[in-house]
Amino acid sequence: MSESSAEAVGDAAAAVAAATGEAGGWRRATGIAGVAIGVVAAGAAAGVAIERLTVGRGMRQKARLALDSAGPYGALRGTPGKAYGDDGTELYYEVDDVEPEGGPAPRRRRLFGRKAPAPVTVVFSHGYCLNQDSWHFQRAALRGVVRTVHWDQRSHGRSGRGVSQVQDGVPVTIDQLGRDLKAVIDATVPEGPIVLVGHSMGGMTVMALADQYPELIRDRVVAVALVGTSSGGLGQVNFGLPVAGVNAVRRVLPGVLKALGQQAALVEKGRRATADLFAGIIKRYSFSSRDVDPAIARFAERMIEGTPIDVVAEYYPAFNDHDKAEALAHFGDVPVLVLAGVGDLVTPSEHSEAIADLLPDAELVLVPDAGHLVMLEHPEVVTDRLADLLTRAGAVPAGATVSGYGSTSSTARPG
Repeated sequence: MSESSAEAVGDAAAAVAAATGEAGGWRRATGIAGVAIGVVAAGAAAGVAIERLTVGRGMRQKARLALDSAGPYGALRGTPGKAYGDDGTELYYEVDDVEPEGGPAPRRRRLFGRKAPAPVTVVFSHGYCLNQDSWHFQRAALRGVVRTVHWDQRSHGRSGRGVSQVQDGVPVTIDQLGRDLKAVIDATVPEGPIVLVGHSMGGMTVMALADQYPELIRDRVVAVALVGTSSGGLGQVNFGLPVAGVNAVRRVLPGVLKALGQQAALVEKGRRATADLFAGIIKRYSFSSRDVDPAIARFAERMIEGTPIDVVAEYYPAFNDHDKAEALAHFGDVPVLVLAGVGDLVTPSEHSEAIADLLPDAELVLVPDAGHLVMLEHPEVVTDRLADLLTRAGAVPAGATVSGYGSTSSTARPG
């Protein structure tokens, strides 16, 4: 780690400790947290240290406020609703129906006394520490073209905290997320064909759905898109760190997250105090391009910052236990898109290649100069391949126009 990196990390650890204002064991916990963060954030911290030499904190805060007020990202809204997990957790969703110009969504027509076939519905599942708005560009592009459902995973976005986790202390599992997705489908798409789209943890959720409800996949799913995700083996990911660094993180991070989750209110103060460092970490692990639109980077920060630290902590162990390679066989008879950023440090593209190896008929797309949030970093690529998948599945007409929202320009129309 460079001297500037070490200094920035030291500042971050000190800020966390100062923000908590606690003594004894809690100071030791925040010290450990500072070390863990420092290992993960070495490269990011160096950039932050350089920035501090040229840009004052007040100026950085003003820049964030300006981006938050001017950026259109995350502004799309649909018809809201609530589904409920099997433990009673409230799951928030929004539906974008296909509406003709100047009128409401039409009722399904009757043909010879029977209802016409239900339209295809595309159900989007988001990733860890994100929310449904992470699909902003794809949602905007598909509006008016196909019916879509966007939902927030339990304890994320506008959904309620997991009842089992809060009341009973039951760990979150990817299988639970699969059951949550089934509840959302039951509420929003009780009949008709479905296209499942999942990013990162959302892709794992889709696999868990298939594992537990293979008849749903067989009878109703007409296409699947798995973006920046993994079917297992996440415990071996090195996050772009040297061996010593990743071993240190693996050794201390579970305990650190548990300790931080138990002191959530204090840690949130520390997160605010170290906002610059966390912004650097988020950018490093979200994007690969050097010229990412600052408004997009800030949009990603807001989503990730909006995830409480105790939620971050309670989800983390689930990923080491995730293994759904066998469940992929349920997608063998439908068109599948497997897409990943070549520079993804969170779910490396090798994991997508492994998925494609198990689904030899799937389309594998590896996007150069793209990181984990590929759908925000290169939305035009993701939207193009998703539109092609929907066309192949018969979800949209071959001549439909799915374009105009693929730019990350801050002037992109929000819909």
